[in-house]
Amino acid sequence: MRTTDVVRPGRRIGWPRLTVLPGFLVALLLATLLWFQREDLDAVSANALSGGQVQKALWQHVELTAISTFFVLVIAIPGGILLTRPWCRKAAPVALGFANIGQATPAIGLLALLVIWLGTGMKAALIGIIAYAILPVLSNTIAGLQANDPTLLEAARGIGMSALGVLSRVELPLAVPLILAGVRTALVLNVGTATLATFGGGGGLGVLITAGITNQRMPVLVLGSILTVALALLVDWLASLAEVLLRPRGLEVGR
Repeated sequence: MRTTDVVRPGRRIGWPRLTVLPGFLVALLLATLLWFQREDLDAVSANALSGGQVQKALWQHVELTAISTFFVLVIAIPGGILLTRPWCRKAAPVALGFANIGQATPAIGLLALLVIWLGTGMKAALIGIIAYAILPVLSNTIAGLQANDPTLLEAARGIGMSALGVLSRVELPLAVPLILAGVRTALVLNVGTATLATFGGGGGLGVLITAGITNQRMPVLVLGSILTVALALLVDWLASLAEVLLRPRGLEVGR
């Protein structure tokens, strides 16, 4: 993604579409469970999946995704607001350039550099994930605020609204669709990038994937991969639900 790339929201997502994905996820997980019940696991596979290791890896992955997304939102949305204020607009290209460097750098290379600097553990993994996912939220926040009709903002100021009132009651509500599209992209990026946390000692479902590849055990690899895909689809569905619930009424974005 370049600094000029903005994730555009599609048409308003309807409730029928939102009910399809949960059904698919349930079917996928049930099919995986049935397959495992019929699969004859050898000692290596059984050891890799025993002792609550699957639950631990899944929880670590959810934790990495949730914490990194929280910090992405805390950094990118206020940062995007500041960079659209008149006194700070000249700094926007520089900030977007730094965010673009974070995403343009190969994730595994960035993680390796952070591990060298900070050592192994979740801290290095989180910083790498945040750096990789901050661009879509930052660029969409800036683009959404810059796309607001200046006449609407002038009208709001004309009726006596303060700068904070214009921002909170006019600018941000109009920018919500673009901001949510960026958040949705960042969430999916975080789930995928979190699989690399295992190489820095950060845990996550990447532990199962690398164990399956290293030991050449297909059941372990399949389970880690399916859980990662299911988690990515789940957070994408939750983000779609947020788009439906948080999008201001009356805003309909066409393709």
